[in-house]
Amino acid sequence: MPPGQAQFRLAKRGPRWFNRRMQKDEIADILKEIGVFLELKGENPFKTRAYQNGARTLEGLTEPLEVLIEEERLGKVKGIGSALADKITELANTGKLAYYDDLKASIPEGLIAMLNIPGLGPKKVKAVNEKLGIDTVEALEESCKENRLAELPGFGKKTETKILEGIEFRRNYASHHHISAALALAEPILDQFRSHPDVIRCSTAGSLRRHREIIRDIDFLVSSKNPESIIEFFTNQPGIISISAKGDTKASVILEGGIQGDLRVVSDAEYPFAQAYFTGSKEHNITMRQRAIARGLRLNEYGLFKSTEETRDPKLRVKCNTEEDIFAALDLAYIPPELREDKGEFEAGEDNAIPRLIEWTNLKGSLHNHSNWSDGAETLEEIATYMSELGCEYWAITDHSRSSFQANGLDEKRLRKQIAEVAAVNKKLADEGDSFRLLTGTEVDILKERLDFDDELLGELDVVFASLHVAGSNEADNTKRLIAAIENPNVHMLGHLTGRLLLRRDAYPMNHDAVIDACAETGTWLELNANPYRFDLDWRLWQQAKAKGIKCVINTDAHRNEHAGFLRLGTGIARKGWLTAKDVINPLPLAKLRKELTKKRSRS
Repeated sequence: MPPGQAQFRLAKRGPRWFNRRMQKDEIADILKEIGVFLELKGENPFKTRAYQNGARTLEGLTEPLEVLIEEERLGKVKGIGSALADKITELANTGKLAYYDDLKASIPEGLIAMLNIPGLGPKKVKAVNEKLGIDTVEALEESCKENRLAELPGFGKKTETKILEGIEFRRNYASHHHISAALALAEPILDQFRSHPDVIRCSTAGSLRRHREIIRDIDFLVSSKNPESIIEFFTNQPGIISISAKGDTKASVILEGGIQGDLRVVSDAEYPFAQAYFTGSKEHNITMRQRAIARGLRLNEYGLFKSTEETRDPKLRVKCNTEEDIFAALDLAYIPPELREDKGEFEAGEDNAIPRLIEWTNLKGSLHNHSNWSDGAETLEEIATYMSELGCEYWAITDHSRSSFQANGLDEKRLRKQIAEVAAVNKKLADEGDSFRLLTGTEVDILKERLDFDDELLGELDVVFASLHVAGSNEADNTKRLIAAIENPNVHMLGHLTGRLLLRRDAYPMNHDAVIDACAETGTWLELNANPYRFDLDWRLWQQAKAKGIKCVINTDAHRNEHAGFLRLGTGIARKGWLTAKDVINPLPLAKLRKELTKKRSRS
């Protein structure tokens, strides 16, 4: 099976996008949350710890969870027991747990919201609630401003400052959502539209169609001769929390997760113009309208008109069946939605120099992935089987190094043992006539004065990428550490360069120009981490890196097999960065990839 087809299906469905058995790490997260809720309610600490311990036991299982459940052995696992086994089984089989739902419902929403503020755990939330009567984020903010929290045991001025900073951060991004969450909601609705007899054409629009990493709402566009039926159909979709507005051709709803969904229904003649207009961006649209005016035309959401004045007269509309026709009418090559940010696309369009952007179907595998040897969910053999069935050619195992103890990082002895096991898995694949291969590797920590492994060990691996997991606050120091890693001939690439977590954590300070220059000088690659919470390196920096000749590697940073679908998301970000297949390493077949992996080491 071609990798593109399989990965697309996977990416489209994703963790919440289709009916499946819940994975053990997801269940473990819910158990941890139950423990937090119980602690917040002041329950017996032994009961609280039982859920925390159960979560850790679940994460460390060496046997498949479904086997333990099927054979009714889960309750006999030390650290789980029969009562917890029943809850885990319910989650695994149904994706829900009544006990969890009831427990969460019993806690005021304001207290749960406070748990998401940096510096506040369940004990402190419980303390401010019981001692100061605080039960909302707003009340918490006011108390911090009045210095009332500093008087409580275990608090202080620094805690108040951190809490205020955390509240402000969350307020600034309250209406922002990751693109993965938006796609999870948008694509099933689009599928429903495509099957509706009154729908002629349909698509998303706005920032989602431009593949921005963070979106505010989801725009849907439909062409139809019967808009009333489409509006009614849309507002009755499952997963809609509330209807904000409902008219003859427009509707607004609130979807799961608080994301607003907006629908506009137009005639099919208007569709390409509405699609271009509502896709945006605002800056792109302004330039498009100016180009139309310069040619004695008017462009708006209803059409491109032979007029010097604003109009909707269909008799004056220039016939355009597609967006491509609109760009052609304005003397431009077609500009893909991802590039419509007014960042050079018009100059390229005039010169017929829009590049053929990379497609997710070009990718042959990922070079940054984790197994259950560190903090991943699956065994090496399970990963190999899964990725081979997807149609991938290779998949690198790059578990954490020893200093990442929180992620069960590998020391030298365990890494060499893993190398041997990878060889055994690959031999089994070869014996079975399967051309798929696992690659050995590591995500080696960049420490203050050195890398976490010595050069001898790094030289034994197929793939080495270095990551700065514990950065300092000093730009010069962070930059120095990164460049030192870059200059090591065994390091093929830098992982998630800026360390950002979208809507959670800003990038650490560093000199991007200096790092990019060092990568260019040494032939070191840069990762585009396709985890939707990272998308690191940022798409705005890829043109700069590309101009320096730096190769991109689109990696999943997979911690379970389903994360293979992140390749599709990462490719969208690569497209926003104007990258082609030639600019990216992992469209290469395995034999050519191995040759490229040797180049850096040969430069030493």
